[in-house]
Amino acid sequence: MIKRTFKDIAKWVNGDVVEGDISSVEAVGVSTDTRTIQRGNLYIPIVGENFNGHDFVSTAIDNGAAGALWQRNQPNPPAHIPLIYVEDTLLALQDLAKSYMASLSTKVVGITGSNGKTTTKDMVTSVLATMYKVQKTEGNYNNHIGLPLTILRLEGDTEIAVLEMGMSGRGEIELLSSIAKPDAAIITNIGESHLQDLGSREAISEAKFEITAGLRESGMLIIDGDEPLLTEKVVNSPYQVTTVGRSKESDYYPMQIKQKSEGTYFTIDGEGEFFIPVLGKHNIHNALSAIALAKTLAVSNANIRKGLEMMKITGMRTELLEGKAGVRVINDAYNASPTSMRAGIELLQDLQGYKKKIVVLGDMLELGEKEESFHYDVGKGIDKEKIDYVITFGALGRKIADGAKENFSIERVHAFNDKQALIETLKRIVEEGDIVLVKGSRGMKLEEVVDALAK
Repeated sequence: MIKRTFKDIAKWVNGDVVEGDISSVEAVGVSTDTRTIQRGNLYIPIVGENFNGHDFVSTAIDNGAAGALWQRNQPNPPAHIPLIYVEDTLLALQDLAKSYMASLSTKVVGITGSNGKTTTKDMVTSVLATMYKVQKTEGNYNNHIGLPLTILRLEGDTEIAVLEMGMSGRGEIELLSSIAKPDAAIITNIGESHLQDLGSREAISEAKFEITAGLRESGMLIIDGDEPLLTEKVVNSPYQVTTVGRSKESDYYPMQIKQKSEGTYFTIDGEGEFFIPVLGKHNIHNALSAIALAKTLAVSNANIRKGLEMMKITGMRTELLEGKAGVRVINDAYNASPTSMRAGIELLQDLQGYKKKIVVLGDMLELGEKEESFHYDVGKGIDKEKIDYVITFGALGRKIADGAKENFSIERVHAFNDKQALIETLKRIVEEGDIVLVKGSRGMKLEEVVDALAK
């Protein structure tokens, strides 16, 4: 993690040390949360809509912080505390991360996309860690605050940083890319998430392509080769572009695919067979990005296979769990969009050897004015020959149920607004040998359904 004197930090954030001579005070690591302060940290108080970190500077010092930043327009700075005065503490955090990143010899891999960012990050990290010292974005530290904090936690001898870049609107990924300056970038896909804010998939593709804003000259750019909104942007590109996808037009594409209960097997032309311990053909796409990147960094096929086989995915993303009474549960409750919802349903439809296959699907949020039709179309697309029951939760989930009723008999479709009632009905339906897919947007908290079924 960052280890610098206040003099160096003040220079990097264009700040001033006012109270006494504290230039030689050294900060080891940073924190924006007094509850997680480690001894020697620099505390950075952020001003939010409903909170002001400046109110807790004294607490941070009491908890072991070496000192803090202080925004000049904030009144009553505490006396006798090592402070660096800045115009804006959030901008100072970002400037500090940018300067620290530039001081390291660490290579940076930036990852964005509508779906699959976190799984791709986990795969890339696991594969590269077979040969290099790698650090990655932990949890959801992928925004304008989280990414700088991730960078400031990098060890000085880290060889590769794998950084996830999320967004809440236009310009955010450009900011993150300009801070991290990636040597390689991956855009997993363009989906429907953020339609409510951005209005169209074209606008979403523009926002995701912002990852190239800080991409180093002649850097590697890996994109979804099946997505015209991306492929048309890289014509005559200055970057080393590699495409991954399902079609043979992509540089990397899968050939033979075998979906087993323990994971997914696939082959690449001329490279042999690979295995990932996660379910779903859509995850092959994420693995292909990891493979393509690893090849440019001289990782052998043996190490690529080892890395993929050993990978551990972040929770609630196509986790196959043992449930009660011989029931199995696919926990994919972290988030949902029409693209990822269809992928999850396709996964369940492809699985063999189960008595009954049941989907529990919740609202997909932030889809804009066409949200009802998106939900209806997802339900209509479910194959009645491969899925036995469709169970939905939420007001928009009811639209999925309406779409499913186009093909399913009424007794095989159940829609709920009461989660406990859903759980009780589901428990009556499931029996030994069944498998249940649980998927919905984060706000629907469908992990509560998973918990009710799991051991």
